[in-house]
Amino acid sequence: MAPLSVVIITKNVEDQIRACLESVKWADEIVVVDSGSNDQTLNICREYGCRVIDAEWQSFGANKALGVQAAKYDWILSLDADERVTPPLAVRIQDILKSGDTLAGYKIRFRTLYLGREILFSDWRNEYHLRLFNRGTGRFNEDILHESFKTDGPVGQIKEYILHNSFPSLNIHLQKINRYGLLAARQKYEAGKRSSIKGSVLRGLFAFIRIYILKAGFLDGKIGFVLAINNAFATYIKYLMLWEKQQSTKND
Repeated sequence: MAPLSVVIITKNVEDQIRACLESVKWADEIVVVDSGSNDQTLNICREYGCRVIDAEWQSFGANKALGVQAAKYDWILSLDADERVTPPLAVRIQDILKSGDTLAGYKIRFRTLYLGREILFSDWRNEYHLRLFNRGTGRFNEDILHESFKTDGPVGQIKEYILHNSFPSLNIHLQKINRYGLLAARQKYEAGKRSSIKGSVLRGLFAFIRIYILKAGFLDGKIGFVLAINNAFATYIKYLMLWEKQQSTKND
């Protein structure tokens, strides 16, 4: 069986990292790229025998690329601390590694929890991401946000899933809205995108309509409504932060 390195980036994720590591303790190696955790994250990682790399924060893509480069083995499973490999997926990955498959990588199905409940509709339905790959076939982009491994080789799909516990509480969701909003605004500004107050409001409104109505988020009940409202707010904030960045640049 081809050996596997799991690569995870972390910073102050003591509430999430243990479940993540427990789900991949069968792997040949776990590499953790940490950006200054001052909680119990690193102690938990050491309990599981992880190889920890201290690295300043650059971007999601750049820090993940650092972990991939430092890994001992070519086959990589890239995870975030709030993700768990389910037992059927662990078996499927090991079967692939035993088979000598020549694909460049595999897109893995995701199922996402919001406030402790699985979301079955909206943008999170039938979500797949390229997370299992041979590092010799491509590389991570270094995008500030929405990073991904890029390859020109053939890619398969795995229906067994990663469980994504991204938003266990409203407090965490609001923190991420602020953090990701700033990063997204910076990324869009550097790409030449611009916004306005009116445009920010309209984009937020359209985001609600798309997720709650067009993507059938209403079928997730009350939790689907809360998710749609918060996603609309996140969209509004992201573009308003872009507008704010434009104003500050004009005043410099």
